[in-house]
Amino acid sequence: MSTTTDSRRRILVLHGPNLNLTGRREPDIYGTTTLAEIDTALRAIGTANGADLTIVQSNHEGALIDAMHTAMDGGLDGILINAGGLSHTSVALRDAVAAAGVPAVEVHLSNVAVREEFRRVSVLGAVCVGGVYGFGAESYRLGLLALLHTLEANATR
Repeated sequence: MSTTTDSRRRILVLHGPNLNLTGRREPDIYGTTTLAEIDTALRAIGTANGADLTIVQSNHEGALIDAMHTAMDGGLDGILINAGGLSHTSVALRDAVAAAGVPAVEVHLSNVAVREEFRRVSVLGAVCVGGVYGFGAESYRLGLLALLHTLEANATR
């Protein structure tokens, strides 16, 4: 949790490898909405709900982990993460999410449960409060709203 007296939530949004190509890469699977459009929509939701978003996209596992560590040092309330292919393989990223000690929600544009066998298991899932997948760009919006709801519910306990 954030240690400041600022009442605004601090959310880190992480986009993993190849998500910079969203809107162009395999649009039949991932849709035509660009990552910039997704980020704009997320920022609007954050603003409307009293949350400040730090958004990072990287094709490098270590850069995503470094962004998490930096956010933790600056006060962090929650994580929204689409780690792309790293969701299925990166124990290091999983350990960083766990170490953050804040609620995290995993999102995916496609329905990973009906795709290739190797995409059906997420190593991140066990350290997230939940996940949203299969709704295209809408997965991000739903995931952020779920994360904000979780943070609000935790604050009233």
